[in-house]
Amino acid sequence: MSMESVERFLTALDPEHREAVSAKPHEEQQRLADAWERELADDTELDTLDELSPPAAEAEAARRVLGLEAG
Repeated sequence: MSMESVERFLTALDPEHREAVSAKPHEEQQRLADAWERELADDTELDTLDELSPPAAEAEAARRVLGLEAG
């Protein structure tokens, strides 16, 4: 994945989480962005949401990735 995926992932986060993830090392940001990309690609519920609102699907996938990290 490229730096572009990290930027897209950060954009999908709410401001509080964006700040926290931005403070992490680049390797960790990239790992989270890769997990986010997989979540977007693999989850069929997000496919439906993506058809209605791509930003909402990206934000939901970001929340899920951070939820997995926390829990």
